[in-house]
Amino acid sequence: MQIHVLVGNPKPHSRTRKVAETVARKLAGPSDTVTTIDLADYAAQLFDWNSEPVNQIVADVAASDLVIVASPTFKATYTGLLKAFLDRYQSQGLQGVVAVPLMTANDKGHQLASDTHLRPLLVELGASVPTASIFVETPKIDVFDEHLEQWLQINQRYLPND
Repeated sequence: MQIHVLVGNPKPHSRTRKVAETVARKLAGPSDTVTTIDLADYAAQLFDWNSEPVNQIVADVAASDLVIVASPTFKATYTGLLKAFLDRYQSQGLQGVVAVPLMTANDKGHQLASDTHLRPLLVELGASVPTASIFVETPKIDVFDEHLEQWLQINQRYLPND
C-alpha cells in the first residue's frame, strides 16, 4: 500500500507533520511505503502550473492508496497553502484515494474544523473519507498516542490494508 502524508503547515517540519507521520506509521504495514510531502518545501512553486516537482507530487497523491491530509487550524479552517495545492485537482481528481483529514489547533474550540471544512473538500475531489477526522489539541500533543489508540480502535477497520 502506498501512503502519503500531505502536510499543509507553512512551517517546515512542524508539529502537525510529526502528528500526521505518527498516524501514518501506525496505519502502515511492514510492506507499505510511507512518503511525506511537506508543502512548505513547495510553497514558492505552487502557483507555477508548469512546476515539474509540484506536478509530480500532485500525481503521487492521486495515486495513493491512503493519504493523511494534515493542516494546522488557521482562521478556523485549513491553511491557504493546503488549499492552493488541492486546487490543482479537477473534480474527482482524488477518486480511488482514501483520505484521513487531520487538523491541529491550540484550542479544542476548533475540533470540528476538519469535519466541517476539510472533509467536504476532500469528498468534492472524489476521495473516500470513511473515518472520523483526527483533531489534535497542540497543548496536549504529548498525550496524542493515547488519543490515537482510541481513534484506531474505532476507525481502523474502515481503512485499506495489505
